[in-house]
Amino acid sequence: MNKYKVVVYAISKNEEKFVDKWVDSMSEADEIYVLDTGSSDKTVELLKNRNVKVFEKEIKPWRFDVARNESLKLVPNDTDICVCTDLDEVFMSGWRKKLEENYIKGFRVNYTYNWYINEKGQNEVTFLLNNIHPRNGYFWYHPVHEVLTSTDKEQIQTIESIVLNHYPDRTKSRKSYLPLLEMSVKEDPLDDRNMHYLGREYMYYGMWDKSIETLKKHLKLKTATWNLERAASMRFIGRCYTALNNIDEAEKWYKLAIKEAPILRDGYVELGMLYNQQKRYLDSINYLIKALTIKNKDKIYINETFSWDNTIDDLLSLNYYYLGIYDLSLYHVNKALQYNKEDERLLNNKKLIEKEIY
Repeated sequence: MNKYKVVVYAISKNEEKFVDKWVDSMSEADEIYVLDTGSSDKTVELLKNRNVKVFEKEIKPWRFDVARNESLKLVPNDTDICVCTDLDEVFMSGWRKKLEENYIKGFRVNYTYNWYINEKGQNEVTFLLNNIHPRNGYFWYHPVHEVLTSTDKEQIQTIESIVLNHYPDRTKSRKSYLPLLEMSVKEDPLDDRNMHYLGREYMYYGMWDKSIETLKKHLKLKTATWNLERAASMRFIGRCYTALNNIDEAEKWYKLAIKEAPILRDGYVELGMLYNQQKRYLDSINYLIKALTIKNKDKIYINETFSWDNTIDDLLSLNYYYLGIYDLSLYHVNKALQYNKEDERLLNNKKLIEKEIY
């Protein structure tokens, strides 16, 4: 007999291709509730066929927090544990048992979230998510990048053995994010998290000056105290200055990012990239080797995929090649090929290096 009543809740819109895999994963819960916000495909029909309790409501104007709060209202009041997921997310089998065995009543739960899984099935960006929570005393806040918020002081436990994998449709448009982020910052200009996200979004759109201005605002906020996120803002400022061909400023901000968070590879790698582009090969090698000395990959969303794939070895191989140090160039191209043995560019690079050696 189960100790607790566990209920999964979610929002959906045109998610038909995810339904079966998602329901299979969530079916360890006692009940599943979905608020559909206007699907034009077979999402609702498919969910109902799988005995999911589906309710339909359009949210106008659209806000993710309003939709999440409406979906939370569907969850019965006698529920002990609420689990909020999206339809493109899948729990590893046995999550309910691990939750039952470890759960401290009334606590919110951190668990492992594999946000980015590459084509080879390797987890490249992993961090702790905490959308498992008690029924009462919680609401969602912010029109986008919404966060689950407690109305009172909360207690949090971590169960890393519970694993949720993310398999998104990467063709899906993000065009609604920018205006929603602008709205979020306008509503709460002192929220450091969304100021950071807005600056990052401007960067994604190539709005370099706006991105720089917004990220500098983030760094000036009194609440912007998390050094790892501050370092990310500094790196993004560096990227913007690189795009604007202001190399001195870019270099300055990458070095500030390293100073802010020396435990992260990302600042070293991005500065190594910049020096490679500037043909400062020895400087590039110096910072890339420093990046490789960092072995610990913390479970945080800040981690960049290029800091942990074959990018560092690829760049080191190029740097050594241009310096005429062909044995080390060959060593690093072989290391890079271990990540993807069929990469045609790397294979061609290897042939060129071998011609110089042999």
